[in-house]
Amino acid sequence: MISDVRIRDIKSIPDERGFFSEIFRGDWLDFIEGDKIMQANLSMSFPGVVRAWHRHDRGQVDYFVVLKGKVKICVYQEPSNQRNGQLLEIVLSGDKPQIVRVPGKYWHGTKCISDEPSLLVYFVTKLYDYTNPDENRMDWRDKSIINPKTGKPYVW
Repeated sequence: MISDVRIRDIKSIPDERGFFSEIFRGDWLDFIEGDKIMQANLSMSFPGVVRAWHRHDRGQVDYFVVLKGKVKICVYQEPSNQRNGQLLEIVLSGDKPQIVRVPGKYWHGTKCISDEPSLLVYFVTKLYDYTNPDENRMDWRDKSIINPKTGKPYVW
């Protein structure tokens, strides 16, 4: 596990109309570590679509919640002198609400793994700067992302 990536179950309160869920709260202090949400985004992806790899160098943290379908979220921590590279694969589903906290310093991305389009809402701690985006990008097939389990390039 990459120590500052977190997953939290989201409680649903069902009734005769459907259900209600709080998907983010500023008082989840053990989860958000003082982060302040600045923007919310919605992404729809067709089955099999990969949106990766990217990272943020100016301190952005992303929070992901899948509303519909299934999404695999991958987070890659590059190797350093102190540690080997680490890769997390987290599957989120609209059927089991969870929220995942991903510090943007790690390479990360998503893939829709359901037979239906996915709906993913994500909250970020920095406003998107259209003139100077805080994003480094790499092709989703880039061979420098190594799966530590196999020692080979990661395959979505």
